[in-house]
Amino acid sequence: MAAAAVGAAGGGGGVAAGPGVMSDSDAIDYSVHEAWNEATNVYLLVVLASLALLVYARRNKRKIMRIFTVPPTAEAPSEPNFYDSMKKIRLRQQLEMYSIAAFPAELKICLIC
Repeated sequence: MAAAAVGAAGGGGGVAAGPGVMSDSDAIDYSVHEAWNEATNVYLLVVLASLALLVYARRNKRKIMRIFTVPPTAEAPSEPNFYDSMKKIRLRQQLEMYSIAAFPAELKICLIC
């Protein structure tokens, strides 16, 4: 009698009423319930992981955006840097002072022309 109930409930043979539907012998197919239970567990894990990623993204927005930003190209800037221009002026002054001190007046040549 029990073997006939298991067979009719969607197991091996006989006329089954379909998975999850009660058959003539009032036996329930628990495989559908177990599958649904597993599916809801997976969905719950996906929702929790999504929430955790959302919280992480809100807290570390700058770190994440830094990954996707393109570094600036190495082209000449449109306006010269003030510090660089001051270094060049100072270097020019030093070279002029060296040229005045090192060479006699007759042999003076322009070093920075």
